[in-house]
Amino acid sequence: MDSIHAHYPYWVVLTLLVIGLWGMLLKGNLMKKVVGMTIFQSAIILFFILSAYKVGGTVPIYDEALGVGDPSLYINPLPHTLMLTAIVVGVAIVGEALALLIVIYRTYGTLEEPVLVERMK
Repeated sequence: MDSIHAHYPYWVVLTLLVIGLWGMLLKGNLMKKVVGMTIFQSAIILFFILSAYKVGGTVPIYDEALGVGDPSLYINPLPHTLMLTAIVVGVAIVGEALALLIVIYRTYGTLEEPVLVERMK
C-alpha cells in the first residue's frame, strides 16, 4: 500500500492512459475517439513532465548561492521544452481531426463508425 501512495502520480497517469486507450479503441463514435486521443496525449505529456520533476530542484540558471559544482540541484529543462512542442502538435492534430469530423458529418450525416462504414459502401 505504501508503494501506491508513494507513486500515486504515476497511477493517475496510468489511469488516464487506460481511459484514453479505451476511448480510442472501443468507442464507436468518432468524436469520442478524438476525445480519447486527447486524453491519451495529455497523459503522455503528464508522464514526461512528471519524470522530469525533481524534489528540491531548481531551474538551471546560474546562482551564486548554489554554485555549479552540484548538477543534481538543477532540473533538466529538455523534457519540459519537448512537451511544449508536443502540446502545440497535439492542438494542431485535434484541430485537424475536428475539421475532418465536420466534413465527415456533412458528407455522411453521422459520426457513428458502424453506420459510417455502411454508408460508405
